Amino acid sequence: METPILNAGPGGAEIPDAELIKDTTTNDFVADVIEASRKAPVLVDFWAPWCGPCKQLTPILERLVKAAKGAVRLVKLNIDEHPAIPGQMGVQSIPAVFAFKDGRPVDGFMGAVPESQIKAFIERIGGAPADDGLDAAIAEADAQLEAGDINAAAQIYGAVLQQEAQNVNAIAGLAKCYIRSGDLERAEQTLALAPPNQADAGPIASAAAALDLAQKSADAGDTESLRRAVESQPADFQARYDLAIALNAQGDHEGAMEHLLAIIARDRAWNDEAARKQLVQFFEAWGPKDPATVRGRQQLSSLLFA
Repeated sequence: METPILNAGPGGAEIPDAELIKDTTTNDFVADVIEASRKAPVLVDFWAPWCGPCKQLTPILERLVKAAKGAVRLVKLNIDEHPAIPGQMGVQSIPAVFAFKDGRPVDGFMGAVPESQIKAFIERIGGAPADDGLDAAIAEADAQLEAGDINAAAQIYGAVLQQEAQNVNAIAGLAKCYIRSGDLERAEQTLALAPPNQADAGPIASAAAALDLAQKSADAGDTESLRRAVESQPADFQARYDLAIALNAQGDHEGAMEHLLAIIARDRAWNDEAARKQLVQFFEAWGPKDPATVRGRQQLSSLLFA
């Protein structure tokens, strides 16, 4: 029986169904994802049979990947049967989707996000232009927040919420504005506006992680004394871990990331993998587009799959 052809790739080359969408295993992950992503972007769908939102998300992913006509591939991994990879990558809730390019993770999201956001995600990863309208407004607000103009960002997020009251990107963005301004109570109230079925969505999870880190920052130690402790005793992992927390509280994402990666490189299992778990929380708080998140996921992937 001939393999059905669903799509055409670059130059009109036909792509068999089995290459466009497939299931993978722990043993095949490197070939199906790491190596395959050097030829075309690969989306990895982490799922489980008991996960209700996964059953909603996976068919949407499959349909949109097919509609992308070969711009991306989809690989599905059952975390119950193959827990090692999601455990190493810090997947703490499902559904979770990671995009790989050139052998490295470059972006991702968690939760059963709206189809419009999944479509924009696939278009961005596959190189197609993103949708206009609210997506463009969110992108502008994100840029303003990144540039430090909290008021301008908050106004745009607020305008989006007037049009779409349950827009999780706008809710999360507005919560981050309150976090940046130090109003943690308002940030918590804003996050409570998210629909219950979107509580684990990537943007909401990111803002919740940022809020948790902001609440921890009051306990962060003095960076200079911690830095001296690390310089005198490089193997003092607790001091290095505390320094990472303190640096993140000061907005030094790169420095915080480097110290946690140093712990992982020397002793991945230290303190029940505390460094990897904290790094994953940083990634969630910083968001998938933050340069430190992108570089940190790449370096973490290199350490885990070396």
